[in-house]
Amino acid sequence: MLLIPAIDLKDGRCVRLRQGRMDDETVFADDPVEMAGRWVREGARRLHLVDLNGAFAGEPVNGAAIRGIAAAYPDLPIQVGGGIRDEATIDAYLRAGVSYCIIGTQAVNEPEFVARACRAFPGHIMVGLDAKDGQVAIKGWAEITPHRVEDLARRFEGDGVSAIVYTDIGRDGMLSGPNVAATRALAESIRIPVIASGGITHLDDIRALASVAGCGITAAITGRAIYEGTLDFAEGQRLADQLAAEAGHV
Repeated sequence: MLLIPAIDLKDGRCVRLRQGRMDDETVFADDPVEMAGRWVREGARRLHLVDLNGAFAGEPVNGAAIRGIAAAYPDLPIQVGGGIRDEATIDAYLRAGVSYCIIGTQAVNEPEFVARACRAFPGHIMVGLDAKDGQVAIKGWAEITPHRVEDLARRFEGDGVSAIVYTDIGRDGMLSGPNVAATRALAESIRIPVIASGGITHLDDIRALASVAGCGITAAITGRAIYEGTLDFAEGQRLADQLAAEAGHV
């Protein structure tokens, strides 16, 4: 199971929010490229970048920082979400060196957009499904929809997305542990990979996710824990690799 550091971008700086609230932020760094370098040095094999302003604005806002990270680390796979609402944005990110674009709000509002994007950029599209009590949230988590996570995931699986990035809103940024049961249920309902997000706090949380990784959970995104020091990223990735080897997943 791959451990992926999250770099959440707001007003050009690296921050973490609590449960997606833009008015409840902690600033961890002013230089996103420097922060990316920290995680690369600690052994990160992929980065998860989120344009928080873009998620609310509906268009890229922190694109310069994202392009800067991609240029600094051209061989590192990077996945980006936040404000991706059209094919031109996807094309620009991929040309800048981003590996995967994560479609969130637009996937719910216009599902056909996902199908078009998968046809235009095969192998480069993921869908981000953020949920509270199993129901999908959009617009930077400001609006809860009636859609169930599993139902939408199955739809987008058929469109050809590379993975589902699943975030439990109630756990994100709260250091309360991941929702292992819900993540497992989603992974078991589809055949494409699930990337878990939200709540990872300690090594025990990695053990818990790794114990069900065989269901299709290929990676886990971590944010506040590695910034506040409750989880050592390098140690966490070593543990994930060890558990995968023991389970025969590598």
